[in-house]
Amino acid sequence: MSGVRDLALIQARRDRVVLPVWILGIAVLAFAVAGAVATEFADEADRAAIVSMATASPAFLFIRGLPDGTGIGAVVFFQGYAFTAVLAALMSTFLVIRHTRTDEELGRAELIGSVPIPRAASLAATLILGSVVNLVLALSVAAGFALAGLRGVGVLTAGAAVGAVGVFFVAVAAAVAQVMPSGRSANGAAAGLVGVAYFLRGIGDAFGTSSADLTQVTSAWLSLLSPIGWGQRSRPFSVADPAPLLVLTGVAVALAVTVLGIRKGRDLGASLLVEPAGRARAGVGGDSFLGLAWRQQWPTLIGWCVFAALLGGIAGGLGPVVSDVMGGNDSLRELISRLVPGSRAEIIDVFITALLGIAGVLAAAAGIQAVLRLRAEEAEGRAELLLSTSRSKARWLGANLLLAAASAVVVAVAAGTAATVGLAFSGVVNDPPGLLVAAALAHVPAAGVFTAAAAVLFAAVPSLSIPLGWGMLAGGLVLGQFGELLGLPAWLQDVSPFRHSAAMPVEPFDLTAALVMSVIALAGAGAAVYLFRRRGLTV
Repeated sequence: MSGVRDLALIQARRDRVVLPVWILGIAVLAFAVAGAVATEFADEADRAAIVSMATASPAFLFIRGLPDGTGIGAVVFFQGYAFTAVLAALMSTFLVIRHTRTDEELGRAELIGSVPIPRAASLAATLILGSVVNLVLALSVAAGFALAGLRGVGVLTAGAAVGAVGVFFVAVAAAVAQVMPSGRSANGAAAGLVGVAYFLRGIGDAFGTSSADLTQVTSAWLSLLSPIGWGQRSRPFSVADPAPLLVLTGVAVALAVTVLGIRKGRDLGASLLVEPAGRARAGVGGDSFLGLAWRQQWPTLIGWCVFAALLGGIAGGLGPVVSDVMGGNDSLRELISRLVPGSRAEIIDVFITALLGIAGVLAAAAGIQAVLRLRAEEAEGRAELLLSTSRSKARWLGANLLLAAASAVVVAVAAGTAATVGLAFSGVVNDPPGLLVAAALAHVPAAGVFTAAAAVLFAAVPSLSIPLGWGMLAGGLVLGQFGELLGLPAWLQDVSPFRHSAAMPVEPFDLTAALVMSVIALAGAGAAVYLFRRRGLTV
């Protein structure tokens, strides 16, 4: 047991910078959202209006979650819980994969295994560390709510809801680490499961049933398939029910015990899913940087496209649900007609626009990941071997930038195409043809800015490029999603490229903004190539 404790302390020391940044960032977001709601919606009538609007919009329910009353605490939890739960899940998955599968891949686990400790000691230490970190996160989120003026047992329950989701994904990531053959594939699979949990929760909430007074929504059964959905069922500021959180924790413990048993019987470096051997000879384009980049990244690109297509299909397929809800509730139909004047098709357009905006975030993430993979190639020594030939560093970076830009375009097209197909199957006509594909592509210039910025970070500060690159995307998303709620100045909100993407089909395409962002992206790519040529390779 002492060996497990020592390993947990060593892992905590390795993460002494990363984990406090995660915890502090999530807690500050919780504090900011609570403070903003208390300030902007201090009047009961204002809170009732925003809750009624959310109840009337399946898009709002998909993105944010379930309204649960008009109290300040209930509105705070509704506005911020889903996003903070996703951040807690990502923090947990990255932590676990970093100390399990990645350590095995890089040889650190072999050094630890050379001492007389149980085979599963390192994994047990990681599970303990992940649980403690999420306990600290839960208390920090509760403290953020309390500092913003919220009181009562709901504060602790709300923090526990975020922490319980994190603990659940600690166990999930540990299971993924046993299945996947590399740290990169394990991180991608674990993050993908976080996305699946968000989508399932979103679909279940969008299909939910609203109360007669439009202040509460009861989610559909599909939300029960998501740990994030279980967390929000704790309803901290109305009934404060800890039972759903106990279910989450119990499932996590059972899964963790199972994973420890698997680890005891698994050889170091082995995985339940065996990575197939490569071909003896390279295929077409295998002797070029672009062909190599494609060979390395096509599985990840397919994963992003699948998620984008799923999101687009949801956007198109839920069209009839919007119409049915409007037709079956007179008060709700009257409210929607005041909030969004127009026909049913226009209401559906609002819903599709919101979800295609999320697809734009996925496009940006696909581009960023394609660029930041170069850092892993450099840090693990493969780039040095690759660039020992007559090929230049500029061509290597340029080929990967080209693939990153193409990845953003392909992900956007996948979302727009799926939305078009989903809308067609739902029986709703959307003219002109190709409109939704164009609406998804409208977000590509913003994705290009994020991709170019990630390339500049890789060229200028390689050791910090990965956390800064993903942190930049998270910051842009926070500014876009919460900027107005937090009362941030317009110039600060405008820092996020997402703010300048045309919200098609509700808004017309903004050619000027798209051209400006495209020029910024090209300039950033050029700056990245210049900076990378001037620096040496680093570990």
